[in-house]
Amino acid sequence: MKINERAGQGNARRRWPILEPPHPRSSQRDRPNLLRRRAWHILEAPTAEQPAVETGETLGPKPPDDATVNFVLDLALRIGEVQMASGAGASDVTATILALTAALGLPHCEVDVIFTSITVTCHRGTDLAPVTALRVVRSRSLDYTRLTQAEILVRKIVRGHVGAEEAHTELDRITSAPHPYPRWVATIAWGGLAGFITLLLGGGLDIALVAFVISSLIDRIGRLLNRYHLPFFFQQVVGGLFATLTAMAVVSSDILTTNQPTLVVAAAVTVLLSGLSTVSAVQDAITGYNVTAAGRTMEVALMSAGLIAGVVLALRLAVLLKLPSRPLPDVTASTLQDLPIVVVAGAGAAACFAIASYSTVRSMLVAAAAGAIGALVYGGLMVVRFDQVSSSAIAATLVGFCGGVLARRLRVTPLVVAVSGITPLLPGLSTYRGLYQLGVEPGANISTLMTAVAVGLALAAGVVLGEYLAQPVRTGLGRLERKLAGPRMAGPMEPSERRLE
Repeated sequence: MKINERAGQGNARRRWPILEPPHPRSSQRDRPNLLRRRAWHILEAPTAEQPAVETGETLGPKPPDDATVNFVLDLALRIGEVQMASGAGASDVTATILALTAALGLPHCEVDVIFTSITVTCHRGTDLAPVTALRVVRSRSLDYTRLTQAEILVRKIVRGHVGAEEAHTELDRITSAPHPYPRWVATIAWGGLAGFITLLLGGGLDIALVAFVISSLIDRIGRLLNRYHLPFFFQQVVGGLFATLTAMAVVSSDILTTNQPTLVVAAAVTVLLSGLSTVSAVQDAITGYNVTAAGRTMEVALMSAGLIAGVVLALRLAVLLKLPSRPLPDVTASTLQDLPIVVVAGAGAAACFAIASYSTVRSMLVAAAAGAIGALVYGGLMVVRFDQVSSSAIAATLVGFCGGVLARRLRVTPLVVAVSGITPLLPGLSTYRGLYQLGVEPGANISTLMTAVAVGLALAAGVVLGEYLAQPVRTGLGRLERKLAGPRMAGPMEPSERRLE
């Protein structure tokens, strides 16, 4: 091996070894010589001068110390936990954490989000070992005020208005603060959601009042069972059982003289389905987070199975007790005279869901507008004889589009608008009718139940598609290709979006 001393002007340069290419041999079994020849071609084939690097000098920005890295990663993980617990998609959580770590001065970071945990690794070059932090998402609850405040904090951090220590103090205040409304307000809101759903399905005020009372009682029973840490699956069973048996008792007592009291079961089913993370599951599947999508899908399927078990068990008990049973009517097309009621009911149902999820007043008003738009489009398409699945998909797409375009301007999280806007369109009536056929009518098929599943998927996919279509409108049609990278229903906006504010 030869050594070439390269002289500089006044400064001693590093001595660089020049590797001589080894002589090839005919034997293919000499693996060390083969590797030496390959190494020589890699190291010595380029003719460009190797840059001189002084001893102790590192390339790129100076990496922060361990304490700073751990502090920033803990802050980013806690904000990501708030988003995951509120139903945000994995892509939204990933984008939020990357924006936070970049704004707070960390080098290149990698984020891995699955259904129950978030992992972040900070790479600090070749001289220092990477730092990895993990946080487990143990509980999930709908508190959209907490989600909105966390996203406001994220915007302040990304724009440089808040430092890491101040942000940590503010996040402690957000996560430790009580719900903005008393629990009895949320109970009334769940009952109001059921009442508006019955109006949307064609019921009268008397039926809406019965649905209001039953759904309010279901919420109180669920809170009582939650104190004993009963798994949510069994709470769904109890909710479906109580709603169905109560409706059957109302029918048998002839308190109401029509066959429509059973609509209260459809309203209760809608209420029990409204808290599931169907939209987030579809969003994760579309954006490529398949592990998280599988976890959310399993949760939705398990909670739906609990509801199905409760309703079918109640129907079986009603047959054994010889209670009068009346099948639900089919999903009928709306008329022009029904559209005003449909719009008002859709707005009221969306507003009630937003209040039950502890949204701010501004978010509640925007959600009511989204619910009115979705109900109007759905009802109008049903008037012109569109099928239920197509009508639901188109209405949900418009809700997602309007939420994506207007929610950011109104300082409201698009996820709140999207989930609240499609809640009135959830297939509670189709679900109960399909379960009624399985539990009471012999030899019934599952086509009606599969229609309900198709409607639910159409609603979730429509919302995600609407958010896709809203992104180029927010950022300018000239940036269409660059901005269609993924839907964003939570988390910080892209830099180009911030410049347009």
